[in-house]
Amino acid sequence: MKNTLIGLLLLAAVQAPGASAARDGAAVYKEQCAACHDGANERAPRREALKAFEPELVLKALIDGPMAAQGRALNDAEMHQVAIFLTGKQFTSGGMPQQAFCADRSVSLAKVAEMPSWNGWGNNHFQTRFQPADKAGLKTADVPKLKLKWAFAVPGVIRVYGQPTIVGGTAFFGTASDKVFAIDAKTGCLKWQFEADAGVRTAISVAQAGGKWMAFFGDLRGQVYGVDPTGGTLIWKQKVEDHPLAYITAAPTFFDGRLYVGVASREETATGPDYACCNFRGSVVALDAATGKRIWKTYTIPDEPKPFVDDGSGKKMIIGPAGGSVWGAPAVDPKARAVYVGTGNDYTGPEPKTTDAMMAFDMDDGHVRWVHQMDREDVGFMPCSTPNEPFKCPHGPDYDFGSSPILVEQADGKRLLMAGQKSGVIHAVDPDHDGKTIWDTRIGKGGYEGGVEFGMATDGKLLYSPLSDFKFKVSMQGEAGRATIMGVPATLDPASGGGMFALELATGKIVWHAPASDCHGDTSCSPAQTAAPSVIPGIVFSGSIDGHMRAYSTADGKVVWDFDTKKPYQTVNGVPGNGGSIDGPGPVIVDGILYTNSGYGYVGEATGNVLLAFSVDGK
Repeated sequence: MKNTLIGLLLLAAVQAPGASAARDGAAVYKEQCAACHDGANERAPRREALKAFEPELVLKALIDGPMAAQGRALNDAEMHQVAIFLTGKQFTSGGMPQQAFCADRSVSLAKVAEMPSWNGWGNNHFQTRFQPADKAGLKTADVPKLKLKWAFAVPGVIRVYGQPTIVGGTAFFGTASDKVFAIDAKTGCLKWQFEADAGVRTAISVAQAGGKWMAFFGDLRGQVYGVDPTGGTLIWKQKVEDHPLAYITAAPTFFDGRLYVGVASREETATGPDYACCNFRGSVVALDAATGKRIWKTYTIPDEPKPFVDDGSGKKMIIGPAGGSVWGAPAVDPKARAVYVGTGNDYTGPEPKTTDAMMAFDMDDGHVRWVHQMDREDVGFMPCSTPNEPFKCPHGPDYDFGSSPILVEQADGKRLLMAGQKSGVIHAVDPDHDGKTIWDTRIGKGGYEGGVEFGMATDGKLLYSPLSDFKFKVSMQGEAGRATIMGVPATLDPASGGGMFALELATGKIVWHAPASDCHGDTSCSPAQTAAPSVIPGIVFSGSIDGHMRAYSTADGKVVWDFDTKKPYQTVNGVPGNGGSIDGPGPVIVDGILYTNSGYGYVGEATGNVLLAFSVDGK
């Protein structure tokens, strides 16, 4: 998904073995970074560009971000020192001011069954992203009256990618700063914070297991957590993948005492002169929710990777097959006793039949029930697209399934499993007949940042899908551009992408199409809609790269409410807050309040750090 694109821009600095004693930042930079960042590699951001960022961001990039492969050559002290050297700034505590905390910090789940909620990624194990009227608490006629209720800012980040879960009157969400927050859903005051080992971008699932309430989530080091939601203390932690570049973006799906977790990686971006790529394989893992103990694990690629290309030096530099990441939350089918996911592209070849595919796993023992591959010849190893590299290998269009499949049972009893692909095509298959195609509908051109990125939604009547088809131009030669993460300058295509589509479930026919927003030629604006949508009776909500959250009538696609989130905010927790692009997670609607993340500092997108809450007249 996104890290494939970043990998095209941020390739390896020269690696050297990590020393036992820490070198100062200038020495680390000279020995391991300068060869690329002083201009020899036009794709690496210049040193001057990095001065605009906080040292925490550089450190995050080295630990579990786009430069993680390079960070492995450094010890902790060296990573800190080079971050300080590059930015010219000292690390801050990143703590919350006292005013952020609630007077009453207790979290009670005693009346959860009686209270409206949005739990996990799709609000159910079918991943529909639908909220019924009684839980939404928001009538169609009241949507145009929505006003800002409060803003909560996350310190030290430039994007907010943890979708909130609302359970028992508390909002739980993870952050790029490694923290998981529990805040009062009505007021935004902070109840507790939990420190994970790495960034947490998954949605959180809250459930009872083994007689205890737990909050479940994954991090960017391939770990899954079970945390006490009433106080934020760790109950268990399980590493589900040992590969050093593995991470979890797929929210754990809870069902009947088990967690089903998809595993992805950024290995396809981790190139360098000494890195033999690639040997990661995506997987689905079933865990006992009470203990974290692994019940089964099945790789999306059955064959173990083996070296198959020699670069001429006698060293086997390309390994495969690899890839098949699982980016989206699994859908669980109790009727068929199956778990469904979509998979990402192959990294290096030889290409297996399980990449860019929809897959069904047996819920009980994890064996693969069926596979439906949608695209072939989609190899995504970065040197394959890099000029002057010795590797001669194909490079595909990166047509991942980046979002969760959606399972629907229609009134006539026929069942559909639907998934949107970065190719710009939405697929519906028959889950009861080995994934046989029911219909395919193209809504966009597709590409690296094209088609359907993070998700779709359905109310059981229509399927709603935003379109990405996001385009940008990277300014390699110092042209004027918009600086984003790690200082990569880029300008956006203000005329590419965007729009909302409503499709008929049975046939895939487009019922209506709401056109993209107008950026009026502004190259810091994109109409692309990459974030997942959410739907309540009568209204589908969708955020955009341009920073707007919009409400569309499900009857005809007319926009009935539009709020530009890209602005500064006075926050309830006293941390400076600013909105930006909306990307990744979708809006959450519970008990009369709409929650949305704002800020997604990536290539060309506007930075930000806030979680926003809206209610009728802001009350």
